[in-house]
Amino acid sequence: MPFQISPGVNVSEIDLTTIVPAVSTTTGAFAGVFRWGPVNQAHLVSSEDELVHFYGKPTANNFETFFTAANFLSYGNQLYISRAADTATFNAFANTGPNANVLVKNSDDFLTKTFSANTPFIAKYAGQLGNSLKVSICLSANVFQQNLTAANIANTASSTYFGNTSAEFKLAIGSSVANVIVACDPSPNFAYDSANAIFNAIFQEDFITVGNSTIGTQYMQVASVNVPYLSPTNANAYQFEITFDTVLKLKSNVDSTVNGAVTAVTRNWEYFNSVNGAPGISNYVSQRTSNTAIKDQVHIVVVDETGGFTGVPGQILEVWPNLSRATDAKGEQGGSIYYRDVLNNSSQYVWAATDYLGSSVATNAFPAPSINTPVYFNFTNGFDSAAESAVSISALATAYDVYASAETIDISLVLTGKATASSGSGEVLPNYLIDNIAETRRDCVVFISPPNSAVVSVPGFEQSNVVDFRNLLRSSSYSVIDSGYKYQYDKYNDLYRWVPLNGDIAGLCVRTDNTRDPWFSPAGFNRGQVKNVVKLAFNPNQANRDQLYKNGINPVVTFPGQGTVLYGDKTMLATPSAFDRINVRRLFIVLEKAISTAAKFALFEFNDDFTRAAFRNLVEPYLRDVQGRRGIYDFRVVCDATNNTPEVIDANQFRGDIYIKPARSINFIQLNFVAVRTGVEFDEIVGKF
Repeated sequence: MPFQISPGVNVSEIDLTTIVPAVSTTTGAFAGVFRWGPVNQAHLVSSEDELVHFYGKPTANNFETFFTAANFLSYGNQLYISRAADTATFNAFANTGPNANVLVKNSDDFLTKTFSANTPFIAKYAGQLGNSLKVSICLSANVFQQNLTAANIANTASSTYFGNTSAEFKLAIGSSVANVIVACDPSPNFAYDSANAIFNAIFQEDFITVGNSTIGTQYMQVASVNVPYLSPTNANAYQFEITFDTVLKLKSNVDSTVNGAVTAVTRNWEYFNSVNGAPGISNYVSQRTSNTAIKDQVHIVVVDETGGFTGVPGQILEVWPNLSRATDAKGEQGGSIYYRDVLNNSSQYVWAATDYLGSSVATNAFPAPSINTPVYFNFTNGFDSAAESAVSISALATAYDVYASAETIDISLVLTGKATASSGSGEVLPNYLIDNIAETRRDCVVFISPPNSAVVSVPGFEQSNVVDFRNLLRSSSYSVIDSGYKYQYDKYNDLYRWVPLNGDIAGLCVRTDNTRDPWFSPAGFNRGQVKNVVKLAFNPNQANRDQLYKNGINPVVTFPGQGTVLYGDKTMLATPSAFDRINVRRLFIVLEKAISTAAKFALFEFNDDFTRAAFRNLVEPYLRDVQGRRGIYDFRVVCDATNNTPEVIDANQFRGDIYIKPARSINFIQLNFVAVRTGVEFDEIVGKF
């Protein structure tokens, strides 16, 4: 018991219920060329839909990468992705002046960047896809909705407005083009100024409210507005046309034009139907100022302007209503409602790069909005990485380096996707991953496919090409190679693609983990069925399989009527050993990871009989459970004075020796059918052949 200074009762609680924990064996890791998403930062996706949402659809430049990931996700639901990008990759941005190309790799990189005042917004991720973005901003009630009259669109000396005798807005029922005529009062120059003011007040894609209470009203979205020109019929008037995206459908029993019957035409912000009303003043600001003219709220809408993300031009991606331009504004729950904080923390599409709209209210000095017209930004200058085969090994290796530390991220299966170049140089990345990820971490397996050029459209040379490629790779029990490519349907582009098989082979390990255990072989007809196969580039026959298998290559074979099957379970270890089998390697990964995790709790304890007994009592039940689940044939745990000698104890060390007899998968079946004479007893001949 602990020492006590004075009499009393001390209660101690000692926890002897610790166990060896379960460890993850189904999490994949992958890096490659994608159209969207963070660069050199691991992000976990759980489905193909999430893959498309975060990293974009496949293109002719990256389909092998995309479908390697998608195929893995058809078997499991945990795949980390790190996007690779070369030096020609840039973020799209919205700018108000000259600006240089910029690459913002990820959220950490964004915090290190300083942007020009010309750049109010920048695409969240790099790539040409960002050029499809538009940001529209509603800064005031007048921006939200405004009557286009002389009071707010022309010189105050003029009486020109829609609906009076000096200007008219004609739009026939059934028509989509309105003719606007602005009369001269008192000079052509002034008439042009008035017309131009009206023209500038009607923004493309905003909505115009047409009509009145008698004939009805209709919202009509502006498609285009042409520049004012001198009226061909009236030398003292200017006119222009507004083209809408629909036709006027007001009551047909009245005048067929909306003309002198209206006293104003109302313009509405393009996205007025996406929010509840005009922006005003937030509670935070109203409680800190007596100036009722202060209006800090702002509506921001992020739009897929050209349809790059959704396939639907003009589709709204995000709506951010009632944000604040006040840098210190807080919401009812205490969180920031400052527009930059909200967008930078929550938007999936844009960064607010500079303090374009903000100001502090700490001294009640926040200005009232002076802008009465909508503000919108179209994004430009986004550029993609090179094609899969052209992106540098350095860029790919850097993207994979996020998985280098086992303490930082927990993974079990590493996909390589496309061999990065033609046969003879495509071995560089796989060897890098074996040396710097798998052999360093020692808790994951790298899955490799030969290059496209080794097996696609090279009839008769597939076997020798694959073997030659294998011979360029390291010997390692932490890597697995398959025999090639499969042909599968690309639903995003309505065509067929050749895709490497390593995503599927890693996926078969996930299926095996989910249906049995990691120490079962993922090969064969029970667990080795490959999905989404139209045909194989190389369907090895028995002679081919013999050559492949003795070189540590796992054939993938299509059997008529039985599907496409992984028909081997070897690792790339060249030395004959139990570890030249996938199930044994993965068994030891599980045991080592689980037991080492549990053993951490012995750190800084005493190396005595009690600690050693506790360790044995921790490990032995776990191994008995694995044995009961057919993972091992037998085991022994030694942790006593025989291996924890005085020298070991004095060196502040602790040793536990764990002996394992791993279960072996059946690779060869011999069936002997022996015919015997009628009078022969079976006991006399059993075991003699």
